[in-house]
Amino acid sequence: MWEKVTIGQSGATVSRRNGWYRKTSDDPRDDLVGEGARLSWLREHGIPAAEVLECRPGLLVTAEVPGRSAAEEWSPESRPRVVEALADLARALHSLPIGECPFDRRLAVTIPEALAAAVDLDDLDDERAGWTRDELAAQLLATRPPAEDLVVCHGDLCLPNVVLDPDSCRVTGVIDTGRLGVADRWADLALATRSLDSDLNPQYGAGAADRFLSRYGVTPDPGKNDFYRLLDEFF
Repeated sequence: MWEKVTIGQSGATVSRRNGWYRKTSDDPRDDLVGEGARLSWLREHGIPAAEVLECRPGLLVTAEVPGRSAAEEWSPESRPRVVEALADLARALHSLPIGECPFDRRLAVTIPEALAAAVDLDDLDDERAGWTRDELAAQLLATRPPAEDLVVCHGDLCLPNVVLDPDSCRVTGVIDTGRLGVADRWADLALATRSLDSDLNPQYGAGAADRFLSRYGVTPDPGKNDFYRLLDEFF
């Protein structure tokens, strides 16, 4: 019998059984075939990701990734290692050759998708609580960066989507890759630091976000950071 998984914010229905995970959806916006292709592409390029067992429209079955997600409770001595492993994963992803990546998440693609998407106005980040959809859209267009620093991005690089070995803190796999593609590196960095500094993950905090950026090796970019968190409100 399949057991429903309630952790996570995917719009699809996720369940598990005997080391398998099944994701189903009747919503055409949930491109599970595309997600399966992205998982396979990552594995082919040396990034640990869930193995695809079955994939067709409306259905994606993957093997369980061994380990624990970065969002689970970690000991105080392990937390810095988890943060550094997350940063190393981001660097590895962002070092993949964009010319070999068939998935496009540049702003020319994602902004039209965002403007056409339904937005859950009850689930906005605190700084945008109470905003209307029109206000979100206007701010998105007004703050669009003039240039993109393109890399291969996970697209939703949040703590629940990264699994690590509980002893070595080595990344054993990534999941929920439906938004993977060529995009500005801050599409990942903005969401990773938000996740580390979120009330949902109080074991980490602002210091962990700073550690992540330092380990990754980038100077903070408040403009892009805010823009890509705003863009995420639409997805």
